[in-house]
Order: sequence, then C-alpha cells, then structure tokens
Amino acid sequence: MTRHVDVLIIGAGLSGIGTACHLIRENTGRSFLILERRENIGGTWDLFKYPGIRSDSDMYTFGFEFKPWTGTKVLADGASIRNYVQETAEEYGVDKQIRFGRKMVKASFSTADNIWTVETVDEKTGETEIYTADFLSGCTGYYNYDAGHRPTWPGEENFRGQIVHPQAWPEDLDYQGKKVVVIGSGATAITLVPTLAARGAGHVTMLQRSPTYIATLPSDDPVAMGLKLAKVPAAMAYKVGRVRNIALQRASFQLSRNNPAAARRLLQNQVRVQVGPNVDMKHFTPKYDPWDQRLCVVPNGDLFRALKKGTASIVTDTIAEFTETGLRLDSGQELEADIIVTATGLQVQMLGGAAVELDGEPVHTRDLLMYKGVMLSDIPNAMMVVGYTNASWTLKADLAASYFCRVLNYMRDNGFNRVVATPQPGDRSEASLLGADLSSGYIARGDAVMPRQGTGGPWKVVSNFYRDRAYLRKEGLEDGIVKFSKVKPALRVVSNEESRSA
Repeated sequence: MTRHVDVLIIGAGLSGIGTACHLIRENTGRSFLILERRENIGGTWDLFKYPGIRSDSDMYTFGFEFKPWTGTKVLADGASIRNYVQETAEEYGVDKQIRFGRKMVKASFSTADNIWTVETVDEKTGETEIYTADFLSGCTGYYNYDAGHRPTWPGEENFRGQIVHPQAWPEDLDYQGKKVVVIGSGATAITLVPTLAARGAGHVTMLQRSPTYIATLPSDDPVAMGLKLAKVPAAMAYKVGRVRNIALQRASFQLSRNNPAAARRLLQNQVRVQVGPNVDMKHFTPKYDPWDQRLCVVPNGDLFRALKKGTASIVTDTIAEFTETGLRLDSGQELEADIIVTATGLQVQMLGGAAVELDGEPVHTRDLLMYKGVMLSDIPNAMMVVGYTNASWTLKADLAASYFCRVLNYMRDNGFNRVVATPQPGDRSEASLLGADLSSGYIARGDAVMPRQGTGGPWKVVSNFYRDRAYLRKEGLEDGIVKFSKVKPALRVVSNEESRSA
C-alpha cells in the first residue's frame, strides 16, 4: 500500500519536530507525515545514554524559537532535552503524525510524475513500505546512528577489561571504583570525565592526542534566574535571553576569527585560573586557533574541578598499543585501566545513509551544492536541515524550516508545484558544506559524502545567523537561481483524504 502526503519529513529529532511545527504555525495547509527509524522522539537525545549527556550549546538558543525553554540550566541534560522535544510535539499534535521504526532506504524523485517515492523498511517486521509525497524534508542530521567513529589499535585483543564507545553505552556498565581511561578530547570526553569521577569511578584519565579549547559557562544562567525571580513572563524572558545569547555567540566567534591571539589568551587564562598550578597548561594549548574546531564548554568548570581535586587526570600522548592491563603510549608511559572509553567521534552520514535517485539515476550528495544551506542543487521539491557548527544547531534548523514554509506558501498562492535551485558553471567550490568553517576530524572524514558549498552568494555557507535570517526570512524568493514552475504530472496519486482513510 502506498501512502501519500504533501510533505514527508525524515527524522523526529529537533529538526524534524521543528519542521512539522513550522508547517502548522505558518499555515501552510499541507498534510505531512514524519518517518522515524527509532521508537521514540528525540533523535540524538534519545540515542545517547552515556553518563552526563548534555547539550554543548546554551538552551536559550538550542531551544525552538517558538517554544520557550523554561529551565534555568545553561546546558541541559539529555533527558530534559528529549522531554522538551516530546512536549513540543504533543503541544502541536505532530506526535500523532509519526511512523516509528521506519528506516528510509531509498528516496526517488520523478520529474515526469513530479513526486517523491520513498522506500522504507519496518525494522520490526522487515517489511517494505512505500510512501509518496510532493515534497521531501531531510531532517536526519549528519551522522551515522548505527556506529560512531572507532579507530582500531594494536593489541586490543589482549586487553582484559571492557572497551566501550559512548554511542553504544551499556546500561549495566559498572565503573564503580574502577580505573577508567577516556580516549578523546571533544565534547563527549569532557562530559564523561568529570561525570564518571563524580559518580564513583576510582580514577578517570582523559587521554587526548591533541588539546581542545575549553570554556566554562555557569551551570545556571544568572539572567534567567533573575528574570524568573522577577516573575517576567516566560515568553518574554526567553526572547530576551535568546537575543542576548545569539549576540554573545556571534561575538565570541568573530573575536576568534578577527583576533585569534586575543581569543586564545582569554580562553587559556580562564583555564589557568581554574586548574591551578599543578596541572600542566600544555594539555590546554591547541596548535590551531579558537573555532578552527568546535569550542567545548563545561558547566561550572566541572572538568577543571575534577583535575584539581585529583579524581581525574589528563594525558596528552598517542597510543602505541593496548596491553592486558591498559595502554602503552608512544612516550613509554603506561596507563592502567579496567574500562577504556573510545570517545573518538562520529561517522558522517547524509540522509540516514539512504540512496537518492533522480529519474532513476543515482545522486551523490557530494556532487551537489547547498542553496542557502537549505536546498540541494538540481533536486526538485526537497529541503535538508543542517544546523550550525559554530552556534546552536537549532538556530539554523528554525530558519531552514521557516524558509521552507515561505516557499510552500508562495507556491500555493501562485499555483506552482515544482521548485528547484540551479547553479551556474563556476558556482561550485571544493569546500564541503562544513569544511570551510571547521577542521575537526569528523568533518574531514565526512568529506566523501558532505555536499559542497559555492564560491559566493547564496551558495556560500558563512554560518552567520544574522545573515541567514536576512537571506531566509526577508529576501525575495524569486532570485533567478530558484525556479518555480507548474508541471502536469503524468501520474495521479491518491488524495490526502484517500490516504488517511486507507
């Protein structure tokens, strides 16, 4: 049986739920359905279960623009974020429009029929289901949910303890009183180390190949707490906090770009004060400039407190081999461990790894450009959400969904049923969608699948909320690049009412 809707949304995380809510809020009048591979709403925040999982962006900007985050925590825990997404879905009724356990394996657009055909697998039964839609919205994020990035090292088979990747954290993992080594220096590692140390691990060592810039944020937002005490309405407090934090994010990024030496001094002075004289600053002195890779943040300096207290330590070195009792490093140092956690990053994957076809021919996302960071070049009636890496993901996701709704309403009001963004020769660059901003390992590893960005104009990604807001919310839709048209489909699809009755 084929199921047809106007808009088919892939993914029920922050991006997918946000897009569905925008379709309702902005009166598009379009029917929609969300296909979600997992059995719950939440995406990332339903997947990761490791101790201490939390946002690494402030919640004023990580929350939806239209749904105030009412907590005072600057960085919220994973369960609270998942509940927030669930609550938003229920508030707008979009939770009733989700089909769980459906993995998209292929998405095909027919120009003759002007329709998307999506093949899915019901992961419980193994049965194939077919969905059709006028528009496709890819809200799957950009990493592989099945497995994280996991290097291999010599001698792993000799290690007598447990090796764990945070993306597949065992619910029954017993680390009480154990020696734990966490390999990595990114957001996951700096979250795990102080959390495990505070929750009963014997000792936790963070083993990093190279240092990362780390900044401290207060656990509770003093402005949010003040506004709450003053009984300022939640919506107003949220708006004030959001405007302030967007400006602070942008100012921090611009300082790092315009005066990296000053940004480096500020970040390292903050660390030096918190770790004290007994921790070598070489562990916090990266070779790159601030924001060449994503800046990591810690609430109330919890990582630094653990290091200062001695319940955790940090080692900067590379692994020579695993031993029966831990790790031998290239310097000759040996680290004893009962548990080794490989917080070594993500595997980049677009559209959940599904195959994409245009008129029966395979399409490779690396060959495509991103128009305004929202639409894939030469692919009709589709949008894809890729949030910011130098600010909160949701800031861009909200803008992308809002733009998509503008396009849908413009097409409805003018009788169009096809939209496509077409680049000109010379528009393409070899920089990936995210590679121009960050040099992180996962970005480099994902170059083989990440869409390209252009040499200028709306094809160039600048990751600037203020510019994108003007581009996506205020600039005219007809710009000579995006082409709207009315085509007569060769195939008649069942109506929404017929689909619902089926």
